[in-house]
Amino acid sequence: MKSFMGFVAAMLMAVPALAADKTIVEIAAGNPDFSTLVAAVKAAGLAETLSGDGPFTVFAPTNAAFEKLPKGTVETLLKPENKDKLASILKYHVVAGKVMAADAVKLDGKSAKTVEGSLAPITVKDGAAYIGGAKIVKTDIVGKNGVIHVIDAVILPPAK
Repeated sequence: MKSFMGFVAAMLMAVPALAADKTIVEIAAGNPDFSTLVAAVKAAGLAETLSGDGPFTVFAPTNAAFEKLPKGTVETLLKPENKDKLASILKYHVVAGKVMAADAVKLDGKSAKTVEGSLAPITVKDGAAYIGGAKIVKTDIVGKNGVIHVIDAVILPPAK
């Protein structure tokens, strides 16, 4: 029993290491909750970029977050003629550098400059952190080229 528990402990400790050996795109592709995000990243032509050296901080909306958008929005954005608009929205979910949750919460009331070029407001209330109005529901999924924070909504860049 003792050796079995040691094996279980070793396996549990290896799980973060497995994610740390993968790129942000590989981590997302390996999680069925991100299938819409992965499809969008591919359609926008950003998979290669987000698989690069980075580091990147990605605020990753789940499939449920995409489902909150008005009916037909995702399908419309995935069309080739909307590639630039989709890329802009996705880049608004990315910050250059590796921003861990402990650092992000110190930015309450400030904004993060996104790869898209706009600022995304960061707020902390009732012990929860938000970016662009989306709640950060899971933090610090570390990959070899950055970190993922899971959010509960798709955030949109401000109109220009």
